[in-house]
Amino acid sequence: MTDQIHNTLAAIVCVFGLTGCVQAVPPDLLVALEAIDHDLIALRAPEAAPEEYKQFVHQWISLKARVQLDDDLIRWPWESSDLENELRWLYSMGERTVSQLHERQASQHREAQAKVARLEEQLRAITTRVDSIHGRILLGEKVVQTDLLVKQARSFFEQKDFPRAMQAAEKADHALKAQASLLNQELGRYADESRIAYWRTLAKQTIDWSRIHQSTAIVVSKADRELTLYKNGRKMLSYPVRLGFNGVLEKQFQGDGATPEGRYRVTDKRGPGQTQFYRALALDYPNTDDRRRFYLAKRSGRISPAKSIGGQIEIHGADNELLAQTLGCVMLDNSNMAVLYEGVSVGTPVTIVGALTRENAVAMALSELVQRRDET
Repeated sequence: MTDQIHNTLAAIVCVFGLTGCVQAVPPDLLVALEAIDHDLIALRAPEAAPEEYKQFVHQWISLKARVQLDDDLIRWPWESSDLENELRWLYSMGERTVSQLHERQASQHREAQAKVARLEEQLRAITTRVDSIHGRILLGEKVVQTDLLVKQARSFFEQKDFPRAMQAAEKADHALKAQASLLNQELGRYADESRIAYWRTLAKQTIDWSRIHQSTAIVVSKADRELTLYKNGRKMLSYPVRLGFNGVLEKQFQGDGATPEGRYRVTDKRGPGQTQFYRALALDYPNTDDRRRFYLAKRSGRISPAKSIGGQIEIHGADNELLAQTLGCVMLDNSNMAVLYEGVSVGTPVTIVGALTRENAVAMALSELVQRRDET
């Protein structure tokens, strides 16, 4: 009853303007708290600061209910209001949380922006290197999956969802490292000194044979995609070549797309009407060494019992774009193939090696990929 009399007297005084009076809760304070609530939602406070947001919402709902009950309440200017004090405390707490979230978001923005940009640059560089050694087929779907993860990271970043952008970026980073490791595992022999020394020995023996027998010989470097014709031990010409779709791998069985390595001979020269290509030099693959390796791999379980060794490996040209990708042969442009075809005869030695120097294209690409992997 006393409070009712007090409020009635205060209202009469305010109506007649005898002295100043104020509402129990300033309207601008309520507007400010509504703005704080909206800011917290915009800053993803339920996810970024769940405890602080839960406390703010719980008290804000409770205080709003009290404000509605005391909507008509007025007070003397010199009187304090517990409700107003609680609302002001809540505003301070909410403002502090908003400030902290702004700082955290700014920090996450910088971190995510740097991470995503670095990742995109890495992907471009790695893709270029992988394409340069024709390793995309070897990686299969991993290339597409990694590309999608990088795009996903960029999308989350633009949506200002920085934590999810970082998560996607981390997954993409791991995927890129896995790709580099796989390529290094499958193609590491191109950087192996003992293997390169062996390949060089094969090439030297072939060149020496050409000199001793005053004849022609061919050496193909898979890493550098280059065919060189020797005559009497001297280099006569070099042409760029294309290999099988998995050409950089060592051939194991029919259909693997790999180009074989070893010492072969031209067994037949096939002109128009004798080959589906422009011109072709048939090789004696599989030879004794190829068959020995194949059957040993089968016995050890590295090759399925259902696989066959294959054959019909040639050095050939191409007639159209449909035949521009060989399945394991060595392919030249038709104009170069015409010159080579006329320059060799049946019985010409053909040595196909992985690489002839440590600074070959595959080894250099692998070195850069491993370096980028280890930097992040």
